[in-house]
Amino acid sequence: MKKIERKILLNPGPSTTTDTVKYAQVVPDICPREKEFSSLFKGLREDLVKIVHGDPDTYTSVLFCGSGTINIDVCISSLLPEGKKILVVDNGNYSARAAEIAMYYGLPCIDLKFPITEQPDLAKVEETLKNNPDIAMVYTTYQETVTGLLNPAKELGALAHQYGAVFVCDTTSVYAMRPIHIEEENIDFLMASAQKGLMAFTGISFIIGRRSIIEASRDYPKRSYYCNLYLQYEFFERTGEMHFTPPVQTIYALVQAIKEYWQEGEEGKWARHTRVYNAINKGLEELGFRQLLPAEIRAGLVSSAVYPDDPNWNFDRLHDYCYERGYTIYPGFVSSANTFRLCSLGAIDEADIEAFFEVFKDALKACNIAVPVYYAEN
Repeated sequence: MKKIERKILLNPGPSTTTDTVKYAQVVPDICPREKEFSSLFKGLREDLVKIVHGDPDTYTSVLFCGSGTINIDVCISSLLPEGKKILVVDNGNYSARAAEIAMYYGLPCIDLKFPITEQPDLAKVEETLKNNPDIAMVYTTYQETVTGLLNPAKELGALAHQYGAVFVCDTTSVYAMRPIHIEEENIDFLMASAQKGLMAFTGISFIIGRRSIIEASRDYPKRSYYCNLYLQYEFFERTGEMHFTPPVQTIYALVQAIKEYWQEGEEGKWARHTRVYNAINKGLEELGFRQLLPAEIRAGLVSSAVYPDDPNWNFDRLHDYCYERGYTIYPGFVSSANTFRLCSLGAIDEADIEAFFEVFKDALKACNIAVPVYYAEN
């Protein structure tokens, strides 16, 4: 097997992949309706549930073609009964996207906003549920990827259930990295994509949720054809195949990536991501960078560094210097602060981060940026 040039992606997805996952895509051409191909789905769907410790009699997985946003679209459009409301617990760009999708469908939605640098106030969430008995879905993110903030999913799920609502949680940026126990954390539906924690490729996304609720949604209003959760689920259950043409090579890569997930193991993989995360934080601290969030509310996968006040600071120049040497860094997209992100996902380890910071130090020097970096307010 020819070795492929290795790039270290420190952006929040897609992630650095192994050569074995890359080469898993190189297969003979095959019609996706052949039994040889469609037989992959049964084990794949079971593995996706198993990764979050779901009971296969209670939970199932449903796959869709597309990036992670398709999952949000599917859940918002498929899981709301007639005459009911969605409550979006919104403290970041990805929870805000769910509220925007609800708006595009014309669905009743309470967009309960909190500061992007704070966990939601559970008392305000409960008050909103108490005052709106027609809320049937509570939606939030597990980790807000723009900042790295960890939301209290278990507590939000408990509140949703207390007031008779379904709890939907976007776990795209934590699935198969930070351990998740779907039922213990009161999650009815979660979602992710192949290109992040599973270290495969963009093009296939999936929702893991309660069979009973999916089956009940058969009688909910039909708001989308391609993005209808029950329709896709029913086709899987009846035929063992995706309803519409799947990305064949991407599926082969995902199957290989899951094999490698089980080889490394949940605990070993989380330990590796934690090593990488700690190395990132150490490198930033040694250079004097401040982080946007206090350590106690971070999910342990994304470090969000605040731009220093050095007049020579130019993120694009730093990005290009690192990119030319095999490392990708990413801006933060936070309206209240200028930040960049370094993320610990992908097939990387502590040594890769140590090598990155050598390049990053050279980049700072080449851009005439003082080290330790300077902030006007100490």
